[in-house]
Amino acid sequence: MNPRTILALLTRYVLLYTRNPVRSFELFFWPIVQLLMWGFVSTSLRNQGGTGAHGFVPSLIAATILWDALFRSQQGVAISFLEDVWTRNLLNIFAAPVRMSEYVAAACAVGILRVVITGIVLVVIAWLAYSFNLLQFQLPLIAWYVNLMLFGWVLGIISIALIVKWGHGAESLAWAIPFMIQPFSAVFFRVQDLPPWMQAVSWAMPPAHVFEGMRGVMAGQPLDWRHLGVAFGLNAVYFLFAGWLFSRTLASAREKGQLVKVSSS
Repeated sequence: MNPRTILALLTRYVLLYTRNPVRSFELFFWPIVQLLMWGFVSTSLRNQGGTGAHGFVPSLIAATILWDALFRSQQGVAISFLEDVWTRNLLNIFAAPVRMSEYVAAACAVGILRVVITGIVLVVIAWLAYSFNLLQFQLPLIAWYVNLMLFGWVLGIISIALIVKWGHGAESLAWAIPFMIQPFSAVFFRVQDLPPWMQAVSWAMPPAHVFEGMRGVMAGQPLDWRHLGVAFGLNAVYFLFAGWLFSRTLASAREKGQLVKVSSS
C-alpha cells in the first residue's frame, strides 16, 4: 500500500465534510439525537417511578406505531421527489404541463399509501406479539393519524425545498429531518420531562399535542379536544409556511438554473 495514496484519499473525504455544511452537521446530528431520545426516555421512567412503569410499555407501542405514520408520510413526499432526481426525470416533470400543486398532491397521496400499508402491518404485529389493540382508540385514532400525516407532509415539502436549494449534498435531510423534531415531539416521553426551553418548542409542534393526548386517553382520561384543536391549527400554519418556502425556493432555483444541476448530477 502507498501511504501517499491513502493520505490523498483521506484528504478528499475530509474535504467533503469540511466543505459541505450538511455533511458536517450530519456527523454530529445522529449521536446527539440518540442521546437525547434515550436520555429523556430514561428520565421519563425515573420521574414516573413504579406507578408509571406498567403503562409505559403500551404507550411506547402505540407511540411507535403513530410515529411511523408521520415518518412514512414525510418519506412519501421526500422520496418521491428523490426518485425523480435519481432517475433524472425531474426536468421531464417540470417540462410537462404539471402544476406544482398537482405534483405535491400526488407525492402526498404516495405518503398516504405508505402509511396505510405499514400501519396495517404494525397493528397486526402489535396485536399478535404484544396483545395490544391500537384500534381500541376508535375515532380519536383517526384524528391523531390525520394530524401526524399532515405534519409529515409539511416536513416532506420542506425536505424537497432544502434539496432543491442545496443540491445532492442535502439528500440525507430527507431521512434526518423527521428525527430533528423527534426529541421535541414527546413521542416516547412526556413534555413535562423536557427542560423548560424544550417544552416551549415542544408545544409549538403538532406531534407533541397528539402524543400527549394519546397518553392521556391511555391513562383513562377523556379525549382532550384542546390538544386536537391546537394540533390542527399548528398544522395549518406549518402547511402554509412549507408551501411558501417551497414556492420561493422553486422560483429561485428556476431563475438560477439550479434545477438542471439537481436533476443531471
